[in-house]
Amino acid sequence: MGGITTGRYNGDMNASDDPQDTPDPQGNTDPQDNAEPNRKSSGDASASSKAKPDFAGRAVASLESRRADDMRRMIEKFGGVPHVSPSMREVPIDPNHEAIDFAHAVMTGEISVVVLMTGVGFRYLIKSIEKHVDLRRFLDSLSDITTVCRGPKPVAAMREYHLRPTHRVPEPNTWRELLQTIDASVPVANQVVGLQEYGVTNASLVAGLEARGAIVRPLRVYGWDYPEQTDPLSRNVDRLCAGEIDVIMLTSAHQAVNLFRMAETKHRADQLRDALGRIVVASIGPTTTSMLEEMDIRVDFEPSHPKMGHLVSETAAQSDELCARRSRLNVLSPVPKGRDATAADDSLFMRAVRGQSTPRTPVWLMRQAGRYMHQYREVREQTDFLSLCQNPSLCAEVMTTAVEVLGVDAAIIFSDLLPILMPMGFDLKYHKGDGPKIHNPIRDAASVADVKPLDAPEQLDYVYETVRQTRASIDDTIPIIGFAGSPFTLASYAIEGGGSKTYLHTKRMMLSQPDAWQALMERLSEAIIVYLNHQIAAGADCVQLFDSWAGCLSPTAYARHVLPHMKTILASIAPNVPVINFATGNPELLPLLRGDRRTVVGVDWRIDLSTAWNRIGHDKCVQGNLDPAILLTDPETIRDAVADVLSSADGRDGHVFNLGHGVMKETPVENAQACVQAVQSLSMRS
Repeated sequence: MGGITTGRYNGDMNASDDPQDTPDPQGNTDPQDNAEPNRKSSGDASASSKAKPDFAGRAVASLESRRADDMRRMIEKFGGVPHVSPSMREVPIDPNHEAIDFAHAVMTGEISVVVLMTGVGFRYLIKSIEKHVDLRRFLDSLSDITTVCRGPKPVAAMREYHLRPTHRVPEPNTWRELLQTIDASVPVANQVVGLQEYGVTNASLVAGLEARGAIVRPLRVYGWDYPEQTDPLSRNVDRLCAGEIDVIMLTSAHQAVNLFRMAETKHRADQLRDALGRIVVASIGPTTTSMLEEMDIRVDFEPSHPKMGHLVSETAAQSDELCARRSRLNVLSPVPKGRDATAADDSLFMRAVRGQSTPRTPVWLMRQAGRYMHQYREVREQTDFLSLCQNPSLCAEVMTTAVEVLGVDAAIIFSDLLPILMPMGFDLKYHKGDGPKIHNPIRDAASVADVKPLDAPEQLDYVYETVRQTRASIDDTIPIIGFAGSPFTLASYAIEGGGSKTYLHTKRMMLSQPDAWQALMERLSEAIIVYLNHQIAAGADCVQLFDSWAGCLSPTAYARHVLPHMKTILASIAPNVPVINFATGNPELLPLLRGDRRTVVGVDWRIDLSTAWNRIGHDKCVQGNLDPAILLTDPETIRDAVADVLSSADGRDGHVFNLGHGVMKETPVENAQACVQAVQSLSMRS
């Protein structure tokens, strides 16, 4: 690697992506990044502790370097067959002219805010500049400006030089908490922010700072090279590609970076990615998980505490369930490698959901085929609603008609959220004037146990056939959107038996029967994964998750009881397929809807789009968010309201225009047309 010389290896990056200087007395790494408990676990912490840790002879891979022998012993202790291959060696950048320039910028006042991401990075910064600048002057200058430390390790490193940071980011110390600290305490608009990085650039953090008006000056002070002996890493690539590994445990996303670098040299990167999609992947904590997800690596499990000992023992304790679930999904989900390229890939909609530039803003409308259209009402007169949903030809007909009448840029399949529950054992009926009813709602752990897995996804083939027939009925450049209800909304229907204003029974189970809630959400999440992947296999270019009732939850409740399952779903949907994550009713949930790299966040009408996008982060694409009631007015009012939403979007790439919820049945068709036409004319880029 040009410009880099080998230095002392300080250890793998763990959940905090900050090398460990001293081992924990218990033999664990001790990262600063204390994760929320069991964020990726298939059970809660108590469940993990009750189960006896046992890999049951499974092949377990690890890429641990500094503590490779400890990792090997722990895997063997818990009944696994270890395949441990060191993957990283920390190397300083020497000489580091950028660090010297960075120091001068601090001393001359050009940089007014410094963000320190790691303790070892701060020490390397000092080492890089101490022979080239007046170190005392640099430290004095640093004490006079605003400094933000991501966690305790950079704080400790500053303390070694008798410095105290202005602000310390709270746990779990990820870049999201860092931006929250900036928002609460550090005005960065039009300020030069010096960002000490660790190994690679965090694009999301940089984008977040720039969205707040900062001029970001990144500084890389060390990197990660291969270990001196690479044969073990090469052999692990071969084992993974051959399907000989059951579980892989990662204590740093940079381990995966070097794993893929090695795979590239062997021309096996695609094989490796496919292999990782078919085994259990365990991550030590949220920062590592976030970086892995940015690499399109699905994470199945995080331990209750981000330490190596917890990672090994808790993964072992849940390995039976984790491996069984992964095996089921491998059999039931038909598209682990994602979809093939289609003619719709270069459409306005698909370009926008990938964050690419478009000559104008694409537009479609939720519930764009519905009772407000006389063509739909004519079809409904022929059949009841459930029979319509089970008739692919009629479903394709009503959606094709809606696309032609409105002139929208995407077609969402005509179906409903609830048919997925029928093969799972629920007695679903649609009552005229009273909506859907579940006649055997679940209220306790015993009834949760009776909920069937979606082991026969072909029972929903009428939905997949709707995708196929809709695809065949419209122009092949118009994207097809599949969809499913999110697990909280489906669980609420299953528990309440229908609509609710208080969600009394749902919240009671969630809060007082956590094991039953966990089991139900896992069963629903697995079904949603299978269901959406079958829609993708049938031709859906994009899918949307509807959480119509999530607004009844606080952010804390959502993060604890729903978010882990949403992350599992998002990580298991076929790669390279955009996913729109839409939850209505509570704008405070928006930062929790960010999902993975390909996720688009749907925004309802209860918040200004500009404010919403700031909360979500400008590195994400968004969809929304005109109040559906606006379509009950007149074309001039509609045009003005459309202009307001487009103004809030400020011409940024990555915006899909939509309503903040579905078209109301009282809406005049010509008003829906006026909305689409207004978007198309007002959003044209010069």
